Amino acid sequence: MGDPRKIRSKFAGPSHPWQRQRIVEEKQLVKEYGLKNKTEIWKMTSMLKSVARQAKNLIPLATVQAEREKKQLMTRLQRYGLVPMNTNMDAVLGLTLRDLLERRLQTQVYKKNLAHTMRQARQFITHGHITIAGRKISSPSYLVPITEETQISFMINSTLANTEHPERQIAPASESKKKLKKKTREERGPRRGGRAPRREKRMEKKQ
Repeated sequence: MGDPRKIRSKFAGPSHPWQRQRIVEEKQLVKEYGLKNKTEIWKMTSMLKSVARQAKNLIPLATVQAEREKKQLMTRLQRYGLVPMNTNMDAVLGLTLRDLLERRLQTQVYKKNLAHTMRQARQFITHGHITIAGRKISSPSYLVPITEETQISFMINSTLANTEHPERQIAPASESKKKLKKKTREERGPRRGGRAPRREKRMEKKQ
């Protein structure tokens, strides 16, 4: 049968587990972009470091092969809108983690107002409601090329394609406040089959 292939991790975690500033920043990114966990951040960070490392190695070279690889790298990044057209390799070194997170399908679905929140956008994608040019994409971390931005939509046979679907409606502020309002003990009244509130007991004793 042969030797089993060793499965290697496709990303590298932080070099030090307890760095306060990094932990705070990662926590903010998880909340802002509706990420499942910090592993998604580390995957994007590894991708960013790989691109930056490739750019640093190619910048000082002037061979034919190096120029070909520079062009391929720039074309790939321009395809996702990460660097502008007609720019040099220095722009690659200026890329940030947020630049990559902005290109995720989850972020694009939210920005196109197909979902009210980042969490809801993730749910729609993982449940198979989102398509790109008629092709179902169920990965929230899918990087969306510039040419596919306008082709993001709900599946034709999805119930969410109807704009009147409850999940696509925004609840009135008054109704949402009523749901969040907590009833006081007086509003709830005595518990069924239980003791009466202490205040009522004190009033009965005084009488």
